[in-house]
This record gives sequence, C-alpha cells and structure tokens, in this order.
Amino acid sequence: MLNWLLRPKPSIERKAATLADPDPELFELFTGIAPGSLAVSAATALTVPAVSAAVRTISEAAATLDILVERKDGTKWVADEDQPAARLLHGQANDWLSGYELVRDLTAQALTSDHGGLAWIGRADGKPVEIIHYRPGTISVEYPDDTGEPTFRRGGSVIPAANIVHLRGPFSLCPLSLAREAIGVAKEMEKHAGGLFKNGARPAGVIEIPATVGEGALARLKAGWRAAHEGSGSSGKTATLFGGAKFNPLTFKSTDAQFLELRRFQIEEICRAFRVPPGLLYEMTRQTWSNMEQATREFLIFTLEPWLRAIEACLTRSLIAVDDRPNFRIRFDRDDLTRASLTERATAINSLRASQVLSADEGRDWLDLPPRADGKGGSYENPNITVKPAQPARGTGADG
Repeated sequence: MLNWLLRPKPSIERKAATLADPDPELFELFTGIAPGSLAVSAATALTVPAVSAAVRTISEAAATLDILVERKDGTKWVADEDQPAARLLHGQANDWLSGYELVRDLTAQALTSDHGGLAWIGRADGKPVEIIHYRPGTISVEYPDDTGEPTFRRGGSVIPAANIVHLRGPFSLCPLSLAREAIGVAKEMEKHAGGLFKNGARPAGVIEIPATVGEGALARLKAGWRAAHEGSGSSGKTATLFGGAKFNPLTFKSTDAQFLELRRFQIEEICRAFRVPPGLLYEMTRQTWSNMEQATREFLIFTLEPWLRAIEACLTRSLIAVDDRPNFRIRFDRDDLTRASLTERATAINSLRASQVLSADEGRDWLDLPPRADGKGGSYENPNITVKPAQPARGTGADG
C-alpha cells in the first residue's frame, strides 16, 4: 500500500499533451481516420456543398412521395387510413415531428452514419402511437454473431428489435464513410480556393533586389509590399519598385492551371459515391436537355428506387405486426416522380382506353379527378369507335 502511495502520478500537463497528440493507433481507433489521411468526419463532410446536396437530393426526394398503408381486399390492395401506421406516416410521427420529416431524417442518417437511420417506436396496447427519431448516437446497434441479427441499446439497456425502425445501406459503412477520402480532397481544394482568394491577389511573384540590403530594410520592404498588394481588395493595383528592384511574376503550375477541372472531378467522385447524376447537384458542364432527362430516369431507377424499397421494408417490419403482414403493406406512391406532362399523359390515357386496357374512371384517377358522376366510367369500351344508339328524327312520332 505504501509503495502505491509513493508511486509518481502523471502530471496534468503530461496528460493534456497526450490527449492533444495521441498515438496514431488510438487516433484511428476512436475516429476511424488514419493519421495523415485527408478523410474528414461526417460533420465536416456535410460542409462540402456537393455532399450536402447529394444527401438532400436522395432524402428529400424519398420523403416527398406519399406513403400508402394498404390492406389486401381479395386480389386488390386498397388504402387503409385506419391503420395506426397510416396515422403516424401521413400525419405526425410524434408531437414535434411529421411523417415527412421522419422519412427525410431517417434516410439522411442512413446516408451519413455507419449505424444507419434509427428511430424508436412507442406503443400502447401493442399498437404504435409515436415514432421518435433520437439524435445520432443515442441508439446504438451491434452485431454480436455471424447471422447479422442486430442488437439495439439506448443508455446501456437493450431495446427489442420490434420497437426500432432501422434503415441501412448495403454495406457495413455508409456512402459518406466509403467516400471519406474523396470528400476530404474536395474539402482541401475548398480551403485552397479560399486561401487563393484571401492571400493570392495579383501581383504575385518574386521581388529581385540587385544589391544586398540589411534585415531591417528587407523587413520593411516585405511589410510594405504585403500591405499594398496582398488580399482580394488589392487586386489590380499598380506595383511601384525602386532601387533597381525587379518583380518577376510566377507562373501557375499545371495543377493550378487545371484547378477548376480538378474541383469538377471531385464533384463527380462524390456523385459516384452517392450515385447521383452531376446535373442533379447542379454540375451542368456536360448536361444537355436530352441527357438530363435520361440522367433523371437513371436516378429514379438506380439510386432512389433501392432506397425506397429499403424504407418500405424497414417500416413494414417495424410497424406492421407479423400476423398482419400477409394482408397489409407499406409502399410509396411513385407516380409523382414518374408523372409525365399533361399532353403526354392525355395521349397515353387515350391510347390505353382505345386498346381497352384502361377505363374512364381509371384514367381520371391518373389525373387526380373523381369518378364520373353518371356511374358509367367503369366501362372498358373504346370511346373512339363506340356506336351510340340512333336518336329519332325531330318531329316524327313513335309510330312513324
């Protein structure tokens, strides 16, 4: 015991120095970033405009779609507004969060957090009454065995998986983490651009002095030059030299000359990571009217659709009881994203009605119109060739 009391204790200064300059292994363990790497944290990554734009493009596009809670009625699926899940997803998920915000925030969290999007379901008598999306890190998820079955905890206590909405991507890391190096390069280029405009105004180069001058005179010359010609507000001013001094402008390096091209390439790298067409992030260098339409279609098919399927699956798994799943489902109404112009829709409806595939009421439903008031909108007859019964000539009697 006496030896333990006499053992020297580490000083506060030494401890502070250790925390300020941790070992490389500890730094990588707690941050997931290798020392010397250009990788950035999630919070820093979201300050890159291309990253935040990609996250918003996917999450907000998913949240703007109507969520339908449907019940199987024979061979058809019909909307069921009385389902508890429908009231939460269509209205308020809780007192301070709407269904739109819930889907948006869950998707954004799944894109930026390795744990995925996590929310807790409050139940009363076994039915969901609220969904709370806690701050990131409040709910943790672990995979203790090889089956991939997750274990959820909040404040150290295990939460039943049935009370958790868990949305995650296809890998153990989110898209933001997988592209952390590319995002870090983009961030460094932003810093370089800021420094260029802050300190790199013209003229820029080397001052050549023919004679040897003292340190005092050299310091005054340097200070005067910087005060007169550095900074964006001094760009374009006339430089004045004396005593035979010469100004030799410096030329850009090849990497500086292609700075804008390199920045565009980093935007494309971020687009690849999130699978978002550059045009949707307003990188319009190679965008035209024709390929923009194709790019938007590819975004709906290859980027948004997989996330919509994942959201539908996690909401159905957490909000619909196991015994009810054969007869209930949760899905997005994708018509709002694939809807064509009014002229194109009218042409398609007319063509489908002519081929007797679509009824008048079904075509009106595509246009968000109610069924026909006369009750004859359920017919599949071709309106272009249907022969109407002949009307008797005016002025003739029934007996001719």
